[in-house]
Amino acid sequence: MVELRDLHVKFNDSTREAVAGIDLTIRDGEVLGLVGESGSGKTVTAMTLSGLIERKKVTCRGQVLLDGVDLLPRSRQELRALQGREIGVVFQEPMSAMDPLMRIGPQVEEALAVHTKLSREQRRERALQALRDADLPDAETLYHKYPHECSGGMLQRVMIAAALITQPKLLLLDEPTTALDVTVQTQILELLRRLNREQGISMMLISHNLQVVRRICTRVAVMQRGKIVEQGPMEEVFLHPRHPYTVELINAIPRRAKMS
Repeated sequence: MVELRDLHVKFNDSTREAVAGIDLTIRDGEVLGLVGESGSGKTVTAMTLSGLIERKKVTCRGQVLLDGVDLLPRSRQELRALQGREIGVVFQEPMSAMDPLMRIGPQVEEALAVHTKLSREQRRERALQALRDADLPDAETLYHKYPHECSGGMLQRVMIAAALITQPKLLLLDEPTTALDVTVQTQILELLRRLNREQGISMMLISHNLQVVRRICTRVAVMQRGKIVEQGPMEEVFLHPRHPYTVELINAIPRRAKMS
């Protein structure tokens, strides 16, 4: 289980806190949605949780607990040991997150080289299976391709495969479908739903789109200006919002999508 307790994050060059004292829990095996407009603090929250935020650029206080262990006081070296092994991250733009000069296979299995003592052949087999688990056809051929030879949807699946290859406890998904067309977006969400159901991995889906969050999450937290203004079961918040900002987000959904 992951718990954020009174988490504050402020960039050193800013007068306002990016995250202003939030409390948030991600239960084992659940998919939590963290929703809000750009600048609300969603990504900063995820980056702090994952240990990817540059500590020298921010001041943090509070607690970030992973199975009862506080990650905030941990050194960069200790956090690196956790990244990829306990916490996987999938970014919004897979093309910019991947090395364009490196083939797909070695990038997928990179975390195994860092966090395990598997042989090269064992890492390759695990990478191929991870690609298959992400519903990618002809994994053997894809293994040898470069990122520019793949579509955006394929690359997002590759990123999911790479994030899950070490079987982490938590998967953080930062706007994973924003750059994709509607059909591919639906396929990616279905893939995530299946992986959650079959592997029991906890997920936090970050999005500005409450409709996307509704399609996969069982619980949602609404974030505005660094604070969580409302949270609860997905359908309860969607159908009976209490905060005016949540109402605004729901009203921003196109009418046809809102009714589906």
